[in-house]
Amino acid sequence: MASSPLNSKSSYHARSISLPSRPHPLIPEVDEHLCRLRASEAISPSLMCRKLSGLKDLHDCVNNLLLLPFTQQSLDQYRHERWVDELLDGSLRLLDLCDTTKDALLQTREGAHELQSSMRRKRGSENGISISSEIEKYLTSRKKVKKAIHKALRNLKCKEKKCSFSALNRDPETLSTVSRLREVETVSLTVLEALLSSLDGVTAQSKQSGWSIVSKLMQHKHVACEVAEADLSEFEKVDAECHTLLGQKNISVNAVHNEVAKLESSIQDLEEGLEFLSRRLIKTRVSLLNILSH
Repeated sequence: MASSPLNSKSSYHARSISLPSRPHPLIPEVDEHLCRLRASEAISPSLMCRKLSGLKDLHDCVNNLLLLPFTQQSLDQYRHERWVDELLDGSLRLLDLCDTTKDALLQTREGAHELQSSMRRKRGSENGISISSEIEKYLTSRKKVKKAIHKALRNLKCKEKKCSFSALNRDPETLSTVSRLREVETVSLTVLEALLSSLDGVTAQSKQSGWSIVSKLMQHKHVACEVAEADLSEFEKVDAECHTLLGQKNISVNAVHNEVAKLESSIQDLEEGLEFLSRRLIKTRVSLLNILSH
């Protein structure tokens, strides 16, 4: 028997139509922070401090996102899925890289402080006296820091090759949330890698080797101006000037004193930003573990 139009209409209305729900206000806020962090490459310590501040604000949003019932339900429901383990691994990877960066900054600051103290003592006794031994000691400590940075970056690259995000085939809201959490991890790693590269004396604008920079500086009288034109990081400036001064018989204390003082101040600002970020990263990991342990 043919069905009547009434029956067809009733059958049609019985079907459930799933309309896209309006995103939570935190979602566009996370997107805005991500967009700003991807917008430019930070080179100088002051710009890198802004990046770290931006990361702190981003992870504040992430921690609030993890408090939402939907986010917690999704993570709990799919706790045995591979992508949940990937989020946990990513949170640990970020913490490890943040700790490595803090250690590198601490060692560099301690070396700069010792060099600064030596220069103050020699400035008070006899201006212009050679401080080559103190400079060599600083450069030796910098070599150790760079070696640790190279090892950390190599390990990170190896982990990135081994860990590729698994495919998601879930509802749109879960997919949207997880995709953003993954993007937060990627952007955070990029910023920390950039900071480590800056500590190592490698920037996007400076493709030259350390000795080619030194060679360039030795050809000019106005060292500070030439370094600024080369768009070097504070770490590169001090390293280059120290190498340059080692080639002179009598080293003036004033020649490098100001740059080391600025470097020490910049490092303290970076350490403060990293400490704030580290607390947020710990909070994120604890939130993830709490959600998955219930």
